[in-house]
Amino acid sequence: VLIYDQTCAAEKRRRRKRGKLADPDRRVVINELVCEGCGDCGVQSNCVAIVPRETEFGRKRAIDQSSCNKDMSCLKGFCPSFVTVHGPRPHARSIDTDFDLPAPVLPELDGDYAILVTGVGGTGVVTIAALIAMAAHLEGKGVGAIDMAGLAQKGGPVTSHIRIAPTPAGITAIRVAAGGADALLACDMVVAGSARALAAINPGRTHAFVNTHETYPGEFTHDPDLTLPTRRLIQAITERAGAGQTDVIEATRIATALLGDSIATNMFMLGLALQSGAIPVSAAAIERAIELNGVDIAMNKAAFAWGRRAAVDRKAVTEAAERRAGRTIEPGPQDIDTLIERRVAFLTGYQNAAYAKRYAEAVAEIRVAEQRAMPGRDDLSVAAARGLFKLMAAKDEYEVARLFTDASFERQLRGEFASWDKLEFHLAPPLFARTDPKTGHLVKSNFGPWMRTGFRVLAGLKRLRGTPLDPFGRSPDRRLERRLLAEYRETLQQIAGGLNAGNHAAAVALARYPELIRGYGHIRVAAAEKAAAEKANRLEAFLSPRAPAAVAAE
Repeated sequence: VLIYDQTCAAEKRRRRKRGKLADPDRRVVINELVCEGCGDCGVQSNCVAIVPRETEFGRKRAIDQSSCNKDMSCLKGFCPSFVTVHGPRPHARSIDTDFDLPAPVLPELDGDYAILVTGVGGTGVVTIAALIAMAAHLEGKGVGAIDMAGLAQKGGPVTSHIRIAPTPAGITAIRVAAGGADALLACDMVVAGSARALAAINPGRTHAFVNTHETYPGEFTHDPDLTLPTRRLIQAITERAGAGQTDVIEATRIATALLGDSIATNMFMLGLALQSGAIPVSAAAIERAIELNGVDIAMNKAAFAWGRRAAVDRKAVTEAAERRAGRTIEPGPQDIDTLIERRVAFLTGYQNAAYAKRYAEAVAEIRVAEQRAMPGRDDLSVAAARGLFKLMAAKDEYEVARLFTDASFERQLRGEFASWDKLEFHLAPPLFARTDPKTGHLVKSNFGPWMRTGFRVLAGLKRLRGTPLDPFGRSPDRRLERRLLAEYRETLQQIAGGLNAGNHAAAVALARYPELIRGYGHIRVAAAEKAAAEKANRLEAFLSPRAPAAVAAE
């Protein structure tokens, strides 16, 4: 039996907020382009602050700075993408909210009014319920509130039930029963999409406000491919509430961009719901409750005001968030030509134009074969374009160095912090790193700001890649990369030569097996072994497709 006697992460955050515990002046960030999305950082740290980030080049990892407890255990992950930022200074927050907002039309309180707030622990759901209750109390109304959190704290499902009436005598049962909700604040759509929360919605009566941000459960730390049924959840809430009763918004991304902290999300949602006429208390009462609560008053008032403005002028709020974030809130779909063009440009920077041309020619062969077998389809071509790029752009020593000196990493840092004192890198250089005698794996070491100069020098030597002068070319990792690329090229040739309408679906699955090859060092070796077994199964399915089942004529 192992007993861990230590302060939990949630309690550490509380003490730091109250000034009772030292707050380390450092942050961890992940270079998105260097990250392989293998998930070893989650396995090593078991930390819910490591979140997925969908990018042009697949799913990567990011650190949710608002929930990070700074124990730095994620640095144990065998990956060079982690950087410690010392002395980080946040961006100025958009707390200047002198908006000319119309007074909201509050719902009539003929009887009691039931509000259900859903979210996850540690994000302020209970605080939102308390603020609504205090605001109602300040206006002399009757109010009751209960929080259903069980034993869950950080990351667990939380629902708050609030009931408001003209007088205290109007409050009997507090819990919102099935079909009893007048308003639903779905601060987390997964909790809102649960059977109990959906049952509380009264079709045509309940006004639902849904935050579409994907908050992943703790299982994500051990399942890097975990996905959420986002569309299905939104559809379930929308269909249950009825036409015109649901307001869907990416509240977390907007609030974080505007105010620099995802903890502002729920207050933003409250402002949106109140201005939309779904909360039977005045804005002034909510603001007074924020003042009485005494925690980050300026930020909470600003989040509340931005939420109210989103109900009046959604476009202006979204554009303001986009300017702050430095990127589009909702990226548009990408056609295959654009996908290939971007990868050709990337591979040109990776090595040279001739190298990128070989990539384009190989993908073109697959496109021709697919149009011959399945006119109008391009899912195989997309899979091949992604798979071949992944293996041709293998992150060797030269590429990791290039990605750390690329302007995109500087933009990423500037997007998260206004400035900082210094950067620290955590690497296991194959020619210099020591080996752990117990595991046989390389051990990471810390490198100071001078490493950026080393990166620039190493990136400039990329022309040595694949030549007899390449000092890394004979290492086991580099030999593995060359073998994986050669095998995939052979696989694409098999697909192009044997593709037909009957095995097209199997070909798409086969072309996607490089997605399973992730990570660095021993992590990548293990992933490659699993991918080889999966490739064999998919290749068999491609070469011997099952005949479609016969369907009886009617």
